[in-house]
Amino acid sequence: MLTQRDGLTAIDLFCGAGGLSEGFRQAGVNILVGQDFDEVAGHTFASTHKGACFIGGPIQNVGVQDLLSRAGVKRGEIDVLIGGPPCQGYSVYNHQRGVDDPRANLFREYLRIVSGLNPRWLVMENVTGIQSIADGKIVNEIFTGMRNLGYNVKMQTLKAEEFGVPQERRRVFFIANRENKNIEFPEPTHGVGRLPFITVWDAISDLPLIKNGENGEALTYVCRPQNSYQMEMRKGGKTIFNHSPSRLAPINEARMRHIPPGGSWRDIPFDLLPDGMKRAKRSDHTKRYGRPKKSDLACTILTKCDVHWGAYIHPVQDRAFTVREAARLQSFPDDFVFSGSRTEQYIQVGNAVPPLLGRRVAEAIINCDVSKRKALKLDHFHMNNRELEFV
Repeated sequence: MLTQRDGLTAIDLFCGAGGLSEGFRQAGVNILVGQDFDEVAGHTFASTHKGACFIGGPIQNVGVQDLLSRAGVKRGEIDVLIGGPPCQGYSVYNHQRGVDDPRANLFREYLRIVSGLNPRWLVMENVTGIQSIADGKIVNEIFTGMRNLGYNVKMQTLKAEEFGVPQERRRVFFIANRENKNIEFPEPTHGVGRLPFITVWDAISDLPLIKNGENGEALTYVCRPQNSYQMEMRKGGKTIFNHSPSRLAPINEARMRHIPPGGSWRDIPFDLLPDGMKRAKRSDHTKRYGRPKKSDLACTILTKCDVHWGAYIHPVQDRAFTVREAARLQSFPDDFVFSGSRTEQYIQVGNAVPPLLGRRVAEAIINCDVSKRKALKLDHFHMNNRELEFV
């Protein structure tokens, strides 16, 4: 096992493109293995996590011994098992959500692998909707399952925007350990009385303006970074990928021309509205055809930046956010290049945990881990001194 000086080790289940593991890696954690059913997302993971091994296919077919072999460790030597069982079964956007959705039971596969690996720490994340399914029975089962395996566990909802992510996003995190260590969640860094929120324009204003349907691959930056967030996202690079906008129909371009910053479908002339929205109440669909102000936080990035779904219209251009802009709003660095078709790229970005949020969680765990080790060393020092006094 790697020493503390070398950094903690981790395996990422349900890794997708690797947003959570990217955050842990930024905090200094060594990602050894990623696993996911989505082979295209796995290609992105493999190409952006050079030191890690990717295992594809259903989680039900993944054996513990295979994970240990690929990671090059023995049972009990992995420091952190991270992962987010697919959230669609719990999401408030899934109106048929419930315990009968097969995706709602994949957390049991996570617990099966916990039992086999016996990692020191656990991090499981999901959408907030997991708390209300079956009157909280799934959350209770997660707590019970982790405790029965010898772990102390805590749960907390974290707001991504409070940790420097330019987006309103809520995620539930379970953090657990089996060594009786303190469990602390990261303290917010942004908001009232703290650093100002990172806005949409803070995040994307340095990216080249580009029209509907234009090729946005392998572009160069046209200006210097305008703030520290953009500097962090660029990481000194010079090339931009995944920045090709979807080609929207002329009717959608006509609709967008009527929507000001901060506006929505309510600003579209009645005769240009989609037929279904002509029957909508003014209080319905508050985010559809939304154009955020430059000073706004982005709305939650979903698995496609479809202007019919939410506030995904560019602040100053009549087009939807590109994959790269969505990735910036998720706090992915620009050197994180997404594989597959544009549709597959949007899915990878929207399903991910914002790396910056993952990084803050990782840093909180590292602080707890280091603090405990320091305390143990101090106790050992005092014990040795007392033994010397008796000699």
